[in-house]
This record gives sequence, structure tokens and C-alpha cells, in this order.
Amino acid sequence: MTGTGTETRIDRRFAAVRAAGRAAFVTFVTAGDPDYETSLEIVRRLPAAGADVIELGMPFSDPMADGPAIQESSQRALKAGQTLRRTLDLVRAFREDDDETPIVLMGYYNPIYVYPAADFLDHAVAAGVDGLIVVDLPPEADHELCLPALDAGLNFIRLATPTTDAKRLPTVLSNTSGFVYYVSIAGITGTQAPDASDVQAHVTRIKAATALPVAVGFGVKTPEQVRAIAAGADGVVVGSALVTAIKESLGPDGRPGAGTVDDVVALVQRLSGGVAAPEELAAR
Repeated sequence: MTGTGTETRIDRRFAAVRAAGRAAFVTFVTAGDPDYETSLEIVRRLPAAGADVIELGMPFSDPMADGPAIQESSQRALKAGQTLRRTLDLVRAFREDDDETPIVLMGYYNPIYVYPAADFLDHAVAAGVDGLIVVDLPPEADHELCLPALDAGLNFIRLATPTTDAKRLPTVLSNTSGFVYYVSIAGITGTQAPDASDVQAHVTRIKAATALPVAVGFGVKTPEQVRAIAAGADGVVVGSALVTAIKESLGPDGRPGAGTVDDVVALVQRLSGGVAAPEELAAR
């Protein structure tokens, strides 16, 4: 629920997958990587490949919480001319054919601040955005964006980490909606593999403090890891593996190849098999 008490696409999607007896599969790709047209085609095909929720990275020149793979994806997008306004254009284009799949914008506050923020929230809602993850805005700065976002009808999703202790957790959970994003490793994205048993212990601790779904991300790269984490979480997030697949599909000139979109879609199909119910796998 948002600050207006409105049920969002994110709320409905997590309820649906819970009713199906499985975890949600959440994909992250950077908007505009490797270019606008290819990025839009990838995003349009993600739901049929198994994505329950789509996180779209907002390209930024200094993505300090991200590892090399996502940093490079942001640089590729910026070089191709991606802006925050074009990211909202991409969401708007996606919504022409899909009014059900939740879209979460993930990134840093600077591009939103200079947009400016009030206009950004209006435009994001109009484009069809459902939630925001802004990694460099702590709860102490909720007045900057979190509370206005909730009032606008957007979910504001917070990160919890292995170092979020019992004293800090209630503060992190305050004003959080949609779901809680548990960062499975201490460090930047895509650089280490998560330990499923350790992750499950932290997820259990978080779930004891909130009724919100808990999705786990950072470092998840294989169907086996997806399956192991999905056993104890409400959602599994994969990002670095997808942007790496985009990078590896590019030609020597950095342009997308004939197989760029298909390669990413095929990887999502394989990875999402780690959360899919048997009947869903049979239908693919």
C-alpha cells in the first residue's frame, strides 16, 4: 500500500505469486542499455520470459553501490543518450502493451533532484511507474522523496543489508512499502555469491519485523542460486547477470548484435525456472 492506502501493481503481483505457492522473480536491467530501442525490446519481452517484477536502472555517472557490470551498463546507456526523461518514455512505451507487470525505477537521487523531484514524481506516475528504490537516500531524508512518493501513489522500497541490526531495522522499515529489498552480500553488486543459509536467517529476522514481502538480490547468477534463495524469500532479484549478458552480446563497436535481445530473454527463462511452479514450466 502507498501513503494514499491504494493497492499497487507491486502489492497485487506479490499476492498473486504467493497464492501460486512460489517466490517472485525480479529482473534488473539498466534503461537504455545498450541503446533505447534494444532496451525497450528487452523490457517488453521480460514478462513472457518469467519476470514478475521489472527493476529499471536509472543511468547515472557515479553509481557508487554498483559493481563493474552495472556501472558499465550505466555508461553504455548514457553514451547512447539515455536520460531520466527517456527512461520515463521507455516505461510509457512498455505500458502500451502491458498494464500488469510492476515497474520499479532503481538508482540514485541526483538525477531525480535535478529533474526536479516534484515534476519527476508526477511524470513517473503518469508514465506507469509503480515504485522507487533510491539507494543513497536514508530514512532520515524521507521528507526529500519518500513521503512525497508515497503520497503520489508510488511504493518506496528500502534496502536492508547484512549490517542492518535490530536497532536499525525499524528505522529502515519505516515508510517502506511494496517490498523490502534484502542485499544478500556486504559490498557492491555482482561481485560475490550469496550464502543461501545465511540469507535465509536474515530474511527470517526481517520478516519477523514486517508483513511486507522480502526480495533478495546482489550476486544471484544461476538457477541453483535462485532456487536456494527462493526457498526462504518472497522474491529473488537478478541484475548483474543480465547486464553482463547484454555486454557479451555486443559487437566490437559496442553495438547490439542480432542475438542481444534473445540472449537476455533466454537467460531470464533459465533463471526464472528457479522459482516457477511445475505447471508454469510446462507451459513455457
